[in-house]
Amino acid sequence: MVLVSYLNPLSQEGRNIVRGLGGLEEIYSHNDDLMDIVIHTNRQTISNQEVVPETLVDLALNRIKWYIERKNNKDFNPNDYAYFFNERIAEYDTIVFHILAQAIANKFRPGSREVKLFVESQGLMIEDRLIKLPLSERKEAVEEILSDLLIQDGIEWSFLKDLVATKKLSLTDLVLQNGEIVLDREEFVYSFGDEFSDRSPDRIYDILIGDNLRELILTKLLMQNTENYIKSIQDQLAIVEMHPAIVELGEMLDETITESLAKYSTYYASGGAYGNMEIGKLIREAFPPCIENTVNGVSSGGRNDAIVLLLTSFVSYARLYPGIFGSDRTVKVSDIDTNLNITLNEILPLIFEAADNCTPPLFEDQPQEKINIISKLGFGMHEEVSLENEGETKWYTPMSCEKIKMHLPHLCKENKDCAKINNPLSYYSRKKWIMSKNGELPSDDSSKGDSKTDSKE
Repeated sequence: MVLVSYLNPLSQEGRNIVRGLGGLEEIYSHNDDLMDIVIHTNRQTISNQEVVPETLVDLALNRIKWYIERKNNKDFNPNDYAYFFNERIAEYDTIVFHILAQAIANKFRPGSREVKLFVESQGLMIEDRLIKLPLSERKEAVEEILSDLLIQDGIEWSFLKDLVATKKLSLTDLVLQNGEIVLDREEFVYSFGDEFSDRSPDRIYDILIGDNLRELILTKLLMQNTENYIKSIQDQLAIVEMHPAIVELGEMLDETITESLAKYSTYYASGGAYGNMEIGKLIREAFPPCIENTVNGVSSGGRNDAIVLLLTSFVSYARLYPGIFGSDRTVKVSDIDTNLNITLNEILPLIFEAADNCTPPLFEDQPQEKINIISKLGFGMHEEVSLENEGETKWYTPMSCEKIKMHLPHLCKENKDCAKINNPLSYYSRKKWIMSKNGELPSDDSSKGDSKTDSKE
């Protein structure tokens, strides 16, 4: 039987394993036993030394690299990280899970990209491990872990709303009683046994509440517990000082995540008439007339829509993701501006400058429009931009030229460069391309990449 901690490192078994670790300094020490497990894992790649962990810290960093590669690399080779699916790795992996959670909790803010990445990586690790387990072991492990997890209060159906939204699960797949999901066999038989006169309730249970549903809910519960665990660590940081070994691991994680994700950054549209629409400093000289007129100030009557709807969306996408219309993916500001440095130091100041240039200044008599600006960036109806609130609203995409002509005609003063352009972002990308071709771009436009790079400029 596989160790429970192989799937649930937060189990009592998993916590006991962590207590058996000596000093935290050991996580940086060469570990012959760990290397032996890795080298003798079936089909494991050993020619590439970068994927062979010599220490627990190596194993921790590779756990993150595995997730990023697994999600993004079309040529991903599962044999590079086969040891993560060797049940013998369970005890070391359990320790690594806990030190990763501590390092992430200490280094990164609640709701940050890094926290979400770790929680999602744990979910994918569980999914992949379940698939690779023999069927009998798989069912037994799921049954044991679910029984332990469901000792707590019942699960409301809304707990699974994100799975329903991704279409991995339908509400019709669930058996509900008083709004709570029925998963336990005995509970099902007790509650609904009298409803089936011609069939065995146990047989109906197997049909209605299948292995796939139980595994989906198990994974979701363990991901939620992982997120709660990180939050509990963060809540204690005000009174408990983190061990230097964990602090150092956090710094290493920051570098590893940034470098690994950078290889797969797709926040520009490749090809096209004007080459790559790359991320870079805003070039005001490339703004289309409607945006230039908005930045210079709008008179009473058109101020709100010009600043909140037109300028906010244009400036944010022009700075962070000019290739949005060449993409089929849903993007948040923090996917690109991970620490919100660009948003706070470049995007919002320009929007607020334009608001002050209005006649009268927009916020003097319309202070609530600051909240609407935050909302249009995807951070909900709040007075400040915060990662914790991201996703409460959607990042509003730029208005088309047709809509601008319809709703803000006084801002649309077409020039020769507007010909055959249907969106201000297209104008901006084309104008930048022309300026670059003519050697007219400002020298500081060399900045490209995420907020970590830009914040140093």
